[in-house]
Amino acid sequence: MTKKEVFEYYDQFIFASYARVPIVFVKGKGSVLTDIDGKKYLDFFPGWGVSNVGHCHPKVQAAVRDQVGKVIHLSNNFFGVNQAKLAKEIVRNAFDGKIFFGNSGAEANEAAIKLSRIYGQGKRFEIITTASSFHGRTMGALAATGQPKHHEKFQPVLPGFKIVPFNDIEAVKAVVTGQTVAIMLELVQGEGGVNIATPEYVTALRTLCDAKDLLLIVDEVQTGLGRTGEMFAFKHYGIVPDMMTMAKGLGGGLPIGAMLAGRHLAELFQPGMHGSTFGGSPLVTKAALGVFEAIHKDKMLKNARSMGAYLMDALHALKARFPAIVEVRGLGLMVGVELSIDGKPVFDECLKNGLIINCTQGKILRIMPALNVTRKQVDRAIAIIEKAIEKSVA
Repeated sequence: MTKKEVFEYYDQFIFASYARVPIVFVKGKGSVLTDIDGKKYLDFFPGWGVSNVGHCHPKVQAAVRDQVGKVIHLSNNFFGVNQAKLAKEIVRNAFDGKIFFGNSGAEANEAAIKLSRIYGQGKRFEIITTASSFHGRTMGALAATGQPKHHEKFQPVLPGFKIVPFNDIEAVKAVVTGQTVAIMLELVQGEGGVNIATPEYVTALRTLCDAKDLLLIVDEVQTGLGRTGEMFAFKHYGIVPDMMTMAKGLGGGLPIGAMLAGRHLAELFQPGMHGSTFGGSPLVTKAALGVFEAIHKDKMLKNARSMGAYLMDALHALKARFPAIVEVRGLGLMVGVELSIDGKPVFDECLKNGLIINCTQGKILRIMPALNVTRKQVDRAIAIIEKAIEKSVA
């Protein structure tokens, strides 16, 4: 197909539910994407964080090739080797508990919401979430999301959620009632602007949950699988959540989500209470095993920490030059650059010059390269960002 034909087909046959950029990509390898015209782009926002190990990582490719010739899908009424192995691998890298498999972060969060309500035994059902959070677009996850702009067209949203300011423990304490069952948060708010929870705040949340018999649910849909320099972001804080959700980077590009709950909670889900037809298929779980293998064998956590520090230093150097940069913040390779100017022209100029980043909340550049990004690639990205900001403030 030609580029023009692709655009015409989208216009005729596909919902316009995304603000699409007029580029047709046909190939990806590592941190590089190639469009239909042969132009190459350095991808520093790979698939909204899905391609954590880079596009088409050899270990993920090998896993998929091996599995696709055996069996692609099995009903969850039967047992599967890959699902068993992956569940054990997640637990080994996170905390003791059991896994529910779905297809996305929203599904994982829905499972956590439902399990919380079972725990509340019909008496406690309210979940406290935070402003600027993002937990998904299904109706439960949407109600948990602390951004009114996402609720506007879908009223009434599911009741049972209280939204309080982020990093404010007193605001949490003020809304806890006899109907509260859980607190749900992202340790680093991605779509909300790369806002990072303080250690004091997270410790206080864990203490509060323990004192009030509340469940602490950590949404690691974007922060999980090495994004912050640890396999899961909660490891930075010295706490263990009661539930953790994950998705994006887990499948290396294939759709998979998972919810991990402590064993005392996992037993509450009885047969028939919850399910997902495609959840944890042999194909996607084999791909996810390839992701874990890639992260461990290629020492990607170490690289995420070192390249994250290198990227932050370079961005702070730009901040010293450009007053339009208000703040640089991040954890590992999850970085936000807050501007005093509109971020879209900077995004557009970066894209024009072959760099893919993201602009969220209007003025925050979100930069999340693959965990195996190189120093040379970071240098190139910084040079492009520098020129884009220079042009935008001229």
